Formats: sequence, structure tokens, C-alpha cells
Amino acid sequence: MRVLPLENDAINECWLTDKDRFSYEGLNSDDRLTKPMMKIGDAWTEVDWPIALQAVAEGLKQIKATHGAESIAALGAPHQTLEELYLLNKLVRGLGSNNIDTRLRQADTSADGKFTGVRWLGMKVADIGQLQSVLVVGSTLRKEHPLIANRLRQAAKRGLAINIVHVADDELLVKVANKVIIRPSELVATLGAIAKALVEIKTGTLPGEVAHAIAGITVSAEAKAIAQSLAAKEKAAVLLGNVAQHHPQFTLLHVLAQEIARLCGGTFGFLAEAANSVGAGVVGAWPGKDGLCAQGMVCEPRKAYLLLGVEPEDCYDPRATMAALKVATFVVALASFKGEMAQVADVMLPIAPFTETAGTFVNLEGTVQSFNGVVKPLGDTRPAWKVLRVLGNLLDLSGFEQENINAIRNEIAGNEIARSEIAGNEIAGSEISADLQAFVNGKLNNTLGGIKVEIVAASAGIERVGEVPIYAADALVRRASSLQKTVDAKNAKRAWLATDVAANLGVANGMEVRVTQDGNSVTLTAAIDAGLAAGCVRVATSLAETAALGAMFGTIAIEKAAMAAAAE
Repeated sequence: MRVLPLENDAINECWLTDKDRFSYEGLNSDDRLTKPMMKIGDAWTEVDWPIALQAVAEGLKQIKATHGAESIAALGAPHQTLEELYLLNKLVRGLGSNNIDTRLRQADTSADGKFTGVRWLGMKVADIGQLQSVLVVGSTLRKEHPLIANRLRQAAKRGLAINIVHVADDELLVKVANKVIIRPSELVATLGAIAKALVEIKTGTLPGEVAHAIAGITVSAEAKAIAQSLAAKEKAAVLLGNVAQHHPQFTLLHVLAQEIARLCGGTFGFLAEAANSVGAGVVGAWPGKDGLCAQGMVCEPRKAYLLLGVEPEDCYDPRATMAALKVATFVVALASFKGEMAQVADVMLPIAPFTETAGTFVNLEGTVQSFNGVVKPLGDTRPAWKVLRVLGNLLDLSGFEQENINAIRNEIAGNEIARSEIAGNEIAGSEISADLQAFVNGKLNNTLGGIKVEIVAASAGIERVGEVPIYAADALVRRASSLQKTVDAKNAKRAWLATDVAANLGVANGMEVRVTQDGNSVTLTAAIDAGLAAGCVRVATSLAETAALGAMFGTIAIEKAAMAAAAE
């Protein structure tokens, strides 16, 4: 009933966020899935584990035999452990499918096949304090990465120049040197302008296609000031946050940010979205050759889905995700909670959240952090790695004989040591961890090349900013009662209008507005955000109240709810 931080000066110092401190409340949610369940007819029935696992194996075999392996898809949450994602990947590939992804909210995967590294921070967390200038692109820092925000704040007191390019002028509680607040559709052009300014300041060069694409861009005074800030310091960094990574033109943002960092001689990195975003890439839980990404599996529905810790709210387009699952022939949910899966799944298997199992996370700086469960699994809950191992055997796949968690870690690290030696504890866990860390280090690489850069005109309509609220980031947090009573959680359920949008519509704080996207509408309470970029409305994703709208970014329509009702 209490959560305390593990003190580590190199990572979190002595801090713990409220999200981490109180999310444990979700562990005892009434929505916890504690027994295997199968849908028989239209009713859910609790069954024993052997019956449920056999049903899953037979269902997947039948789908493969009837429709081919490519009709099977898997989605894994980047909050799941390294061992679980590794076995999920192994199982899907063993079935003959390359349709697997953990980048649930990444809309743009156009770099797949050209990008072979695993995106990471590009430096150690502790080194943030040594930076002299930083450009943070598309991040609501205090809500998405509170501990990183604290490190930047402390560094700013020692002279760090913080530069911001974002869609909203949020209060960072720190002095900001320069900032550009623009619409999502203007982010690419803005980074292009900064790169162009740096070329002039540093008398540098850009790759031909990049130089050609940004040739016609006008460099604003703000963009030039950011370029000068980065160029004037020896220790600089460019970091891409969640808004940038979820952006429909993420690949172009990646390329331009990379070039900005190169021109100023700085470090380039990513503020990882989830606890194991880096780890998911390390074990290859991304699409293989001709495989579909998460969005591809939604746009081109598969016959069977294997979901590991995934809820529709975790995806780029929750509405389209639900639609794809509803038309599937066979859906299996390995989950800790029932949630929306009860509407679309055929089998639900209760898996342990991280507090009830052993596992490993690879954090945003690439550090391997293994842990053990701290409480007994609730009900008939089982560790996901054990469930996947048994499924592999029932599906007659090779390589699913692991007897303990160390055997999986050792396999991930690529060691050829007999399982009996591991089981006999002749190999210390610290040795395996060291080998695993070395394996991870060899995967970390942010470099992307061979991408055609094209600057497109900004959108003419009202743009949605569909950020993930701090207390809706994952299944556990969404069910933490105390966190859902906070101001942050309540504010997330409003439609936040830029000042110009509110004025044009005659909308005031507290009014009801109808928000429409791609033909689907929801009614929300309006609020005015003076810091939001002109022409934008902040409508959060990952919430039941907004799930019907769909994609996180795009053009939306706003009208007063009363007027909309009268028109009908």
C-alpha cells in the first residue's frame, strides 16, 4: 500500500512522480482480470488455464491454416517487460507472420526498412545536467517526462539555455531562452528553418535532398535565435518528445532534428514514451519484412489478433482499432484488466502487471533494469512470459523451453549457454545482466538516412492536438482512483481551444461544444488555452470520452453544442 523511489543518482536521484506513487491503486481495480475467460456464444465464461490455452492454440492454428500466417497480427504494449515482448515476437515469427508492433501511437513508419537502430536518449540521463543548450521539440515536458524536466530545470539554474519548439506554450516553471509555438502541421517547416539558419551560422552543409527541400523556407527571428543558441555552445542537444514521435510526419522531424544536432555538433535523442519503448526495439518487436505496423494492422484488418497488455486507448486511432478488432475472426487478449477487450475478444488471459512478476525494462538512456515481483499474483493471474512459453509449446514451435526468467534474458543476450547451467544457478544473474547490457548497447542508434524530405503547406482547418494526458498514459494509471480525481485528469476531459478559435466561434469557458473528426462527434466542455498555437484545439486521446473521434492529429470541426442540437 505504499510506493517509494529506489534512489539512483544517475537516473531518478531521489524523486518519484505522483503518477508512479499512486498508480498502484489500479492493481486492485474492480476491472482486474483474474481468471481465464472464453466467450461462449455471447456470454463470458470462466475456464481453467489448460482449456483457455488450448483454445488459443487451436484458434491460431485454424486461422493460419485457413487464411495464411499473414492474417495473424500481434500488438504489444511498450509497458510490458523485455522478456514478454521477446517471447511475443518469437511466437509470432514462429507462426510465420511478420505483423508485430509495439509502437502503438506512432502514425508514421515510413522509415521502416531504412532505419535499423533503436531510438534512445542519445546520452545518459545524468549528462543532461552538463548541457549548455538544448532544443526540445514537441514535448509537454512537465507532464510527459517530469524527472527529465526537473533535470533541465536544475541545469537551467546553472546556465543551460532551453529552447522550445512545440504546439503549446505550457508553463515549464523554468526560464526559456527561445521558443516557437506553432501548429502541428508547421513543425516540419520550423525545424527546416532552424536547420537552414544553422547552415549559415556554422557555414555547414546539408544532404542534397534536405537542402533542396528547405531552400524556399523563410527563417524567422525565433528560428534564427534557436540556431544561434545551439551553435554558440559546446554541449548542445536536440530531443524529440511525444508530440513529435506521434506526429504524422515523424520521419521528417527525425531527419531534420538529426541534421540540426549534427550541424551544431550536439547530441540527438528521443524522450521515450513508455517504460520499455527502447526495450521493445531491442528485442525486435517491430514489423519484419513485408510486415504491417500497428496502424497498418488497423487500416488493413487481420483475421486474428494477439494483444499483449494492449487496450484500444493505447493506440493512435482508438476508434479504428476497435473497428478492426470487431471484424476479426479471433482475438486473444493477454491482459491485466478486462476494459474494452470484453467487447471484442474471444479469449482473455489474465497476466501479471509488473508488480506481480519478474522482468526487465530498458529505460530511455538504454540502461537495463531487472526487477522481481513484490506481491503475489492476484487470483489465477500468471506471468505473461510463462503464458507465451506454454503457447509456443502448444503451437509446436521450437525455442520455448525456458525454465526461468534468467534463461530468457540469457537468450536475448545471444549467449549459447546450456539451460541446465542457468537453472543450476552456475551463471550469476549479474553476469547475464552484463551480457544483456552489452547486447542493448550494440542496438542503440538514432541515425536515419536515405529519406526524401518534402515540406508541405500547413493545414488550413482547425487542427487537433491529441496528446496523451499524464494520468491516462497506460492501463494501470487510468484505473488509479486518486489520480483520476486530480485537476490534471479532470482538465484532460475538456476541449481546450486556442484563443483565436474560441473568439471566432464565440465560445467561452464552461460552454458545451461538439467536436467532429472524420464524421464522428463527441460533446465536451470547452476551456480556453491562451498558450495553444493559433488554429488548434487540444482534445486528449486515451480517454473514453474522446475515443470515438479517432486519430490523434488531423483536421476537426468545432461548434457550440446548443447550435449543433438546434441544427439537427
